[in-house]
Amino acid sequence: MRIYTHNACTRHDPGPGHAERPLRLVAVTEALRDAFAGLDWREAPRASRGQLLRVHDDALLALVLDTPVDGPMALDPDTVLAPGSAEAALRAAGAGIAAVDSILHGDTRRAFCAVRPPGHHATGTAAMGFCLFNNIAVAAAHACDKHGLPRVAVVDFDVHHGNGTQAIFDTDPRVMYLSSHQMPLYPDTGYANERGIGNVLNAPLPPGCGSPEFRRTWRERLLPTLESFRPQLLFISAGFDAHRNDPLAQLELDADDFRWLTTELVAIAARHAHGRIVSMLEGGYDLAALRECSVAHVGALLDTDEA
Repeated sequence: MRIYTHNACTRHDPGPGHAERPLRLVAVTEALRDAFAGLDWREAPRASRGQLLRVHDDALLALVLDTPVDGPMALDPDTVLAPGSAEAALRAAGAGIAAVDSILHGDTRRAFCAVRPPGHHATGTAAMGFCLFNNIAVAAAHACDKHGLPRVAVVDFDVHHGNGTQAIFDTDPRVMYLSSHQMPLYPDTGYANERGIGNVLNAPLPPGCGSPEFRRTWRERLLPTLESFRPQLLFISAGFDAHRNDPLAQLELDADDFRWLTTELVAIAARHAHGRIVSMLEGGYDLAALRECSVAHVGALLDTDEA
């Protein structure tokens, strides 16, 4: 199993007190190196403009990549462009592309992209919600357009709805998007009646729902739909901010919930996608919880990995 990351992703610095801080990535990579001796660590390449243009418009690329920045510059109340942001964003998006290529070329079956800034809130035209480019959407579009896959799925268990991923793909029959998330909560999207062209399934959860309702929702609603779709490649937006210690939400989950769900997703990928999974780090803002959940998630990806 491969891990894609890059030191440039720690140089995107939104400034003092910001929840999406460089130490998040340090916590994840240190925890994985301590927990697993056999991971295949790879340096994330830069995404090209052409690869980014599959899901984003020229104006957003110009804003993120070409704006002269001497210090933190707020794009909205949550999202910041800083001197190291352009390189970090290119490497974060490039990690997913490299993961797709390595998996579809048969070099590995699964990959985890330990990168930041996160991506699932970025729309085709706007950076938002800590996100500059939509990393997982760039990777999924690459799988469809470059490799010709007609059926891929994006599973999102971040506590915040991935409004950007949904908006990018909600009219694309090649991509199914499935999400559980807290509601009410930022960005106030992901209602159950948002179905795209039948390729979107949202399962909003109330604050404080905890493990039983989370697992029941996935077991009874989301996982059967994913199974029926029979994805040829599975993408995971792996946000760990539904953990009970996270400061930004209140779903009250534990690391074992992420381990359980990952194990279920691995089983579906084994049945329909030759075990092929690309997972990308999204949210998670308590450092101790982020370490624990990352290890649980990657450990579940590793358990049945024969690559």
